[in-house]
Amino acid sequence: MRLPPATTALLWALGLGFLLQFLAGDVLIRYFALWPLGEYPVGVSPDGDLVSVGFMPWQVISYGFLHGGFGHLFFNAFALFMFGAPLELTWGRQRFLSYYLTCVAGAGVVQLIVVSSGITGGGLYPTVGASGGIYGLLLAYGMLFPNRQIMLMIPPIPMRARTFVIVFGLLELMMGVFGTRSGIAHFAHLGGMLFGWLMIRYWRGQPPFKPRGPRISR
Repeated sequence: MRLPPATTALLWALGLGFLLQFLAGDVLIRYFALWPLGEYPVGVSPDGDLVSVGFMPWQVISYGFLHGGFGHLFFNAFALFMFGAPLELTWGRQRFLSYYLTCVAGAGVVQLIVVSSGITGGGLYPTVGASGGIYGLLLAYGMLFPNRQIMLMIPPIPMRARTFVIVFGLLELMMGVFGTRSGIAHFAHLGGMLFGWLMIRYWRGQPPFKPRGPRISR
C-alpha cells in the first residue's frame, strides 16, 4: 500500500528529528523538548555563561518530533503508519494534518499544565514524543471505524477498534492517576485524545459545539 502524502511526511519528520537528536545531542532537547513553565538553570557553558532551560511557545509542537530512544520512535511511527494512513485517506491531507497537529499541541498543553502544577511529584524533566498525536489518531480511528478489528501485539488477541480505544483510554487514566512518577506522560496521551474528540465533535457540529450546517459523519 502506498502511503498518503501527509502520513509519509510525518514519518520522515519523526525520523529526521531522531537523527538530529543523535547528531546534536542535548542541544535539541534543551530548546525543542517541552519544559515546564519558568526558567531553570542547569549548568554553565564553556564560556562561563549560565545555561538554563524553560518553556518556549514552539515547544508544544516541536516536542512531538523528538523521542527518548529508538523503541519510543519505532512504536510511535508504527502506530502512525497503521492509523494515520486510513484516516488521511478518509479525511484528506489538510484535515488529517490539522487534526494530528492539534492533538500534539493539545497533549502538550495538558502535559504543561500537569507538570507545571506539580501533580507529577516535582522534578525537572522534559517531555518528548509523538504519543499525544498518536493517541489522538487512535481515538479518531475508533470513532470513524468502530467495528474494525485490531490485533493487539501483546497479547495477540483481536479487538474491535471502539473497545480498543475505551480500554486504552481507561488504562491511561488509571496510570496517570496512580502512576504519575513512572516517567511516561499519561496525561499528555489523554490530552491528545481529548483534543481529538473535541475537534471531531466540532467538525460534526455536535455538543458542546453548535451545528455548523450539514453534518459530516466523518
